[in-house]
Amino acid sequence: MSETPQVELTPAAAARVAAIASRQRKPAIFRLAVDGGGCAGFQYRFGLAEKIEADDAATTRDGVTLVVDEVSLDLVRGSAVDFVESLGGASFQVTNPNAASGCGCGTSFSI
Repeated sequence: MSETPQVELTPAAAARVAAIASRQRKPAIFRLAVDGGGCAGFQYRFGLAEKIEADDAATTRDGVTLVVDEVSLDLVRGSAVDFVESLGGASFQVTNPNAASGCGCGTSFSI
């Protein structure tokens, strides 16, 4: 785990992950991964993880650890993961400075 996080977790996202992990009685480890697909070429995948893998980049905020695998990290380095609530619903969102474009769903991007 480096001192300067390669991917940031906002306080709102950390609070939401902590609440979900507590409710599901799981560790507060939140995994961000990137898969091929989606309407713009790549898509974000979120989920609770049971443990931190050896090749994961990790950062911690407010007791919640955000982990990103080595391959996905190349696509999301410098990003911030936030939790946003609006009239349209609530979701985790990634602000990714590496994305050349995105799509309306907010979970898909291209480089």
